[in-house]
Amino acid sequence: MLINLSEVFTLEGKEKTLNVPFEEKAYEGADGKYPVVSSEPVTVTVKNLGNRKLSVTGGTKVTLSIPCARCLESVEYTCELTFDQELDMKASEEDRVKDLDEQSYVTGYNLDADRMVCNELSLSLPMKVLCKEDCKGICNRCGANLNYETCGCDTRSLDPRMAVIQDIFKQFKEV
Repeated sequence: MLINLSEVFTLEGKEKTLNVPFEEKAYEGADGKYPVVSSEPVTVTVKNLGNRKLSVTGGTKVTLSIPCARCLESVEYTCELTFDQELDMKASEEDRVKDLDEQSYVTGYNLDADRMVCNELSLSLPMKVLCKEDCKGICNRCGANLNYETCGCDTRSLDPRMAVIQDIFKQFKEV
């Protein structure tokens, strides 16, 4: 959802608060594309600080469907996002890149609330999402989910030449 900021620029100290819907159907991150299960409206407060600077604050709650890192079962993960940023509208694209400031959600006088939420999501998602703490994962041979069933796969080392190295590791194993 695009928010027009031109009204806020008219007077220093002017403030505008909006509730806009989060319209993305899926979040596309570095690890893949995750469907959005539910989301609350994004609350955005934009305040003119003067000298072409804006303060953007707000937050939302987004629930994503993410596969478990061990067993690949779908897990609903809820992120409560809050943001508090200061935008310098007189900075050029080159200056933003130089300062490593990724404000790709601001173009001209428009603020893209969906893109801003996606940027915050990429910062707040955990490295791994597990369905439960003691998730057993899947069998690396047959693919059975070990949380629900046990398989009769041979879990011994396949290469007999590695038996000598395994004996060395057993000698240094802590009790």
